[in-house]
Amino acid sequence: MTKPVDDLEAVRTVVEAVQGFKEDEQQRIFRWAAEKLGLKSPFGAVAQHAAPASAAPVAAPAASHPTPPGTLAVNGQDIRSFVTAKNPRSDIQYAATVAYYYQFEAPQAERKKCIDKDDLQEATRKTGRERFKRPDQTLRNAHTLGLLDKGDEAGTFCINTVGENLVAMTLPGDGGAPAKRGKKSPAKRAERGSVTKAATKKGPGKKA
Repeated sequence: MTKPVDDLEAVRTVVEAVQGFKEDEQQRIFRWAAEKLGLKSPFGAVAQHAAPASAAPVAAPAASHPTPPGTLAVNGQDIRSFVTAKNPRSDIQYAATVAYYYQFEAPQAERKKCIDKDDLQEATRKTGRERFKRPDQTLRNAHTLGLLDKGDEAGTFCINTVGENLVAMTLPGDGGAPAKRGKKSPAKRAERGSVTKAATKKGPGKKA
């Protein structure tokens, strides 16, 4: 027999599932669940009705506005600070981090659901990262690896749930320095050359 639906039992199940997470992580989990269920701004609805009906209307100061769901402790932080905190270690992780920032963490006036190659290249300028030779290809690679979805407009890409999990839960990884692109250092090449020459000298000697 199918167990009858009990909303209170469902609430207890949800509470038990998320009680071990931090507050910002709980909000993010609820937001993702709401998006999956097609709900609209569940936290916003609660915030609007939080004040008691009997309270006298008082003009609230600007600083008292609640932090929108999905933002970090530093609300509306700049992209350089966000990328530095997440420390992406590859071009693909960097693209996902930039897409996540513009959708969830940027100041409200700068937020956008999807990014394109120009947004990604501009992000490198703002964060002090080496410019991409093919930023469009980097976005396509992130899409191929399942971190980004294609947007409605050609050449645009939006972060998906997999990419959100990577940026929100996994990064900054082991906290090491980001991997650098480029050729091997002269010292490394010289070291490899010395090893090759030494191996050649150990070959069989010539007969008299």
